Amino acid sequence: MTRTVLIIEDNPGIGDLVRMHVADLGMTPVLCDRGDTGLARFREGGIDLVILDLMLPGLDGLSVCREIRSGTGYVPVLMLTAKSTELDRVLGLEMGADDYLTKPFSVAELSARVKALFRRVDAMAGAKDAPAEDSELVVAGLKMDPARRRVFVHDREVELTAREFDLLWHFASQPGRVFSRSQLLDKVWGYNHEGYEHTVNTHINRLRGKIETDPSQPEFIETVWGVGYRFRE
Repeated sequence: MTRTVLIIEDNPGIGDLVRMHVADLGMTPVLCDRGDTGLARFREGGIDLVILDLMLPGLDGLSVCREIRSGTGYVPVLMLTAKSTELDRVLGLEMGADDYLTKPFSVAELSARVKALFRRVDAMAGAKDAPAEDSELVVAGLKMDPARRRVFVHDREVELTAREFDLLWHFASQPGRVFSRSQLLDKVWGYNHEGYEHTVNTHINRLRGKIETDPSQPEFIETVWGVGYRFRE
């Protein structure tokens, strides 16, 4: 089945470049140069991935991402933008973006990110097909149901993004094991590029803010100084 990728980018050169390389991956690209028209096309359905610029006419990328996430169903969103400050990254992730790629970018890295997102989509589909009673994980006051993508902390349901769920599952299913940032990028994100360890830090901080009673004294995800992180045994 051919996958359809919606590219919302107002720079003609970048839009054409991304469209060309999406096609090279054997996928069907759909290019829109405005945020409002891009969102309208998304709502028509049939989109498997959104590559979304941050600065757009009509409707900005953060608003488009928020609207995408307010609907039912899950479609991965890759933010593609010239903005590179920590605040911009955090805002994009807060709105529900799955990944963040800063211009200028390499074609190889863009391809790696797109492939990694689809690998995760396929893994999620496999988890949903699995019997719930065989896949539920309960450990240390945490309950995770990958078939329904639901998380409970001390019987309180917590809303996580798809990436946060995958990250927490990776930790909780292997308590006590220490993972470096590089290993987490490989296993959870599906790629590893030097200099992107900050992505792991940002996601872990946001995850702690959702599941920890006191993020400064984590009950679940501990920092192992100089090495990485682990789920407390």
